[in-house]
Amino acid sequence: MKPLGGPYITRTTVIAAFMVAIMGILVLIRLCFGLRSVTNLNDGFPWGLWLAYDMVAGSAIGCGGYAVALVVYVLNKGQYHPLVRPAILASMFGYALGGVSVLVDISRWWNAWHIVWPAYFNLNSVMIEVALCVSVYTMVLMLEFAPPVVEKAVEWTGRWGGDLQAVATTVEKVLNKVLFVFIALGMTLPTMHQSSLGTMLIPFGPLLNPLWQTPVLPALFLLTALCMGYSVVMLEATLVSDRFARISEAHILGLLSRYLIAVVTAFLTIRWSALLYQGKLHFLFTSGGLSFAFLAENALYLIPVILLWPEHRRMAPRYQFIAAMCILSGGILYRLDAYMIAYGRTGWHYFPSVPELLVTFGMIAVEVLGYVLIVKFFPVLPSVEHAQTAALATK
Repeated sequence: MKPLGGPYITRTTVIAAFMVAIMGILVLIRLCFGLRSVTNLNDGFPWGLWLAYDMVAGSAIGCGGYAVALVVYVLNKGQYHPLVRPAILASMFGYALGGVSVLVDISRWWNAWHIVWPAYFNLNSVMIEVALCVSVYTMVLMLEFAPPVVEKAVEWTGRWGGDLQAVATTVEKVLNKVLFVFIALGMTLPTMHQSSLGTMLIPFGPLLNPLWQTPVLPALFLLTALCMGYSVVMLEATLVSDRFARISEAHILGLLSRYLIAVVTAFLTIRWSALLYQGKLHFLFTSGGLSFAFLAENALYLIPVILLWPEHRRMAPRYQFIAAMCILSGGILYRLDAYMIAYGRTGWHYFPSVPELLVTFGMIAVEVLGYVLIVKFFPVLPSVEHAQTAALATK
């Protein structure tokens, strides 16, 4: 592992910084003058784009670290270890910004500290479990990302020598010994809150269209989180290899895509089996535009399975990129539909305002800007040659 290096001020970072600045101004206006000043939220739609995308979809996009860690630490497939650090970095941004978006979305944001104060806990609420898990998992991700930070500190102190380097080296050794505790937490917490995001929709009852309303929502949301986690790892690795002219990681990603295909197949099987068991197939022909949205979600999940099924395609960067984009788009659409589009009350309508869209684009820009700057400064990206050698050895 070593820093990517290169200039920090580029066209990408300048554009991203500009979008972040716009977002900052709009968030400040919202915090000072209330939700009505920048959003189209109303009593019929108290949850809008900021919750549906920035938190519900964004946290799933941030499950790359969770998905890869399951393969590396639970299934003991060490050849995928070079993908861990980039995945954790992307996860850290996804979850941290998801938490920030919830803070911005809360009407009385100054009471947000109630989330972590036991006296205010409502133990009968699924939302408190989601809030606590997301908060703790964000801190766990920061601790899991500590090794490259400590390695950088050891490098710096090595230039000065003396006691500083000894302290940094000791911290690195201690961290490596206790990191397994945080890895275990990193396995447990996403499993809990990603399934709970599905559980939160079950009490909506008939307010949620029958094509999405099902008792197996917790399992479906957990599976979509894994699907999107594997996909974002494939997308990130493909873009980094192309954008920064690095040797392609297509082979190790092709091996990883086998897990992606398995999870996507499980998701489609459970979802359609539930529809058949509950006798809801007729809603495909009676739900108007929602029927099209439902079929679009499933098509975006099915296309990558067909695309990556032949082994020679799984190893091709072009097909990996297309498959990852399809599944990420399908997962985002599924979660937006469930939390915003397929949900509705008679007489109420909602469409995101321009400021809401700009804040969301700004959140994405923060992730892009932060990721680029960090991989250039810290040892995050793997030695591609080593990763490919390890993958080939297990082919």
